[in-house]
Amino acid sequence: MVKEVLDNLKPEGNQLILDMTFGAGGHSRHILEAAPNVKLLALDRDPVAHNNAKDLQKDFPNQVIPLLGRFSEIPQLLKEQGFEQDSLDGVLFDFGCSSMQFDVAERGFSVNKNAALDMRMDGDRFPTMPTAADVLAKANEIDLYRIFKIYGEEKYARKIARAVVQARYSVKRIETTRELVDLVSACCQEEFRKDMLQRPTSVATKIFQALRIFVNNELNEINYAMILAQKFVKIGGRLVTITFHSLEDKIVKRHIFGNVTENMVNALPLKYVSHTMIYDRDIVDTLTNTGWLSLHKHVLTPTPEEIDQNPRSRSAKLRAALRVN
Repeated sequence: MVKEVLDNLKPEGNQLILDMTFGAGGHSRHILEAAPNVKLLALDRDPVAHNNAKDLQKDFPNQVIPLLGRFSEIPQLLKEQGFEQDSLDGVLFDFGCSSMQFDVAERGFSVNKNAALDMRMDGDRFPTMPTAADVLAKANEIDLYRIFKIYGEEKYARKIARAVVQARYSVKRIETTRELVDLVSACCQEEFRKDMLQRPTSVATKIFQALRIFVNNELNEINYAMILAQKFVKIGGRLVTITFHSLEDKIVKRHIFGNVTENMVNALPLKYVSHTMIYDRDIVDTLTNTGWLSLHKHVLTPTPEEIDQNPRSRSAKLRAALRVN
């Protein structure tokens, strides 16, 4: 969704823009080409992506600043570069796992490539950080069920969690992607699933998603990143986010629109709700102000032509907002 990103981010010369999910650098390169003299902060938690940012820096000297770290490390990283709050003209998020990570079998993200179950986006930056295989080997059945159900929205979560624990003691620990796919397939023998393009898809896809989100603490990182964006984007600056599943999109939507309840947008947050109190309109508006003005009434999705060219974009949802006082 490069065109949509540029249309909503509107990069201009001499602006300071933060790409919070650099990846292979596709969006960053287009931003640099679209606006002369724009300065781009290229953040990624993946050391491979960080090296890609260094390569882009060679093509755009004095314009690209590579940053290695998670969203939660942003305050320290920006401080080290001399940037304070309210200093960014724009922030771009492209959440989820990058194509680069899926395509490298050794990273353990793909259901289609056999490798050790790693799934750590940080690579070896944190040697003591548990891998997906560690989670499957040590988490109890209840915790595994919650991971699969909440993060993967998997209807067979309980059955698969029980099978993982039983395999530990009766067969062996699940340590490779192929072993995990085979175990999930055995639990869902009568299940046949299709993706949004009606193509056959692995029954283990949601389990892989759940483990990846848990291992990398993705949802907490996304929530904190949205808070940081509000702090560091200046008034009049822009926010563009691309999400790939409902859990990510829900967090982004809450930060942009405020608390959402049935038939009500910008309803009073639950922490302020009390049957003993009645608030007037001005107080409600104060409590529900998010600091963002959505640029679109509805979420933007890829065109059929883009989906044909890049099937992985089929579930992408783009939201954009303007920082207001």
